[in-house]
Amino acid sequence: MTRAARTLLAVGALSALLAGCTSAPTAPLPTVASVELARYTGAWYEVASLPNRFQKQCVADTQARYRQTGADIEVVNRCRTADGKVDDITGVAKVVPDSGNAKLRVSFFRPFYGDYWVLALGTGPDYGWVLVGEPTRQFGWVLSRTPTIAQADLETALARAETLGYARSAFKRTPQTQPLP
Repeated sequence: MTRAARTLLAVGALSALLAGCTSAPTAPLPTVASVELARYTGAWYEVASLPNRFQKQCVADTQARYRQTGADIEVVNRCRTADGKVDDITGVAKVVPDSGNAKLRVSFFRPFYGDYWVLALGTGPDYGWVLVGEPTRQFGWVLSRTPTIAQADLETALARAETLGYARSAFKRTPQTQPLP
């Protein structure tokens, strides 16, 4: 067998192997029916999340602030890094039409946008807590209006994440040691 034939055979075998490794499509990810943006905007503290590459510098005190600016929402994310400094980034969120404001597209590096879907909400005038995710289930956050969250609320959020196909044990607590001003 010639070298070219062996290479072609190897590529074909590898392609067949990789095709067999593809996973079945995940079930659609349902969001809450609607979000009142006036109640949602303001400060949120990250109390748990799925670790991800774009927040790897954050070791504590992660928070987000949302402010309506016309049809868009300004997003300011801040956190404390290992050396005690504050890292921040400002982006923009746009509501996905016909989503009841439960689906947003967020960008910190235009023109690239990512999904930000509200999967569960607490009660009260400012919702109290929220579970946020996206369709692939690779990213997820539990946010609270206060630096700490009631254990029952955290359990409710994580139980909902699990019913939606997230690995509950993959969520890691986010320390809130010195909330940022």
